[in-house]
Amino acid sequence: MVIRTVEYAGTLVDAKAPYPGDFPQVAFAGRSNVGKSSLINTLLQRTRKKIAHVSSTPGKTQALNFFLVNELFYLVDLPGFGFAKVPVTVKEGWMKLVRGYLARPDGPRAVVLLIDIRRGATPDDVGMLAFLAELGVPTLVVLTKADKLAFGARMATIRKIESELGLDPEQIVASSAQTGMGRDTILAALESILEAPEGEPESGEQATEPEAAEQAEGEQEGEPEPTP
Repeated sequence: MVIRTVEYAGTLVDAKAPYPGDFPQVAFAGRSNVGKSSLINTLLQRTRKKIAHVSSTPGKTQALNFFLVNELFYLVDLPGFGFAKVPVTVKEGWMKLVRGYLARPDGPRAVVLLIDIRRGATPDDVGMLAFLAELGVPTLVVLTKADKLAFGARMATIRKIESELGLDPEQIVASSAQTGMGRDTILAALESILEAPEGEPESGEQATEPEAAEQAEGEQEGEPEPTP
């Protein structure tokens, strides 16, 4: 996929609100400080004039931000989750907004879930994967900040996370916003998802295996600034 145009399309603060338009959607999700904004800017080639800005206050933004890419699909930036220094009511607001959006019949075609490769999958990540699996939403797991690990350690960590989450190799990509690692692979995966008939995701893009769901049982801002 070649990125030609990117345009801010709108913000939703209510999961039931009308979308900015009728284009298919791919949502990006991840814990606060996972490097989501940096990765989005790298994917969309907006390293000079950034379209996704790193919030100075992680966990502050509670909104779904829509960006129209190539006049073909919306990249939807979801609020960062899991930030510890916010009130419980704010966390509950996040989950109500995000889960309400993801569960919509006309919700995203797929979700790109970002996980910091150095931290591995947290209970929040496992819970999100299980929720997406329950909904049947295809999910691509992207391991951010992969340049921070030496090659051998990186490959071992990828295999470890892959095994822990019950993922196929095609469902997990190592990435770096700094070096561009994984960019082409992620864009190719998005292209395949968007080209597939709705309701029939490409093989290898199905959300998660049953093991992930089992692990999660019992664990219970003009142009806005999408969350990190």
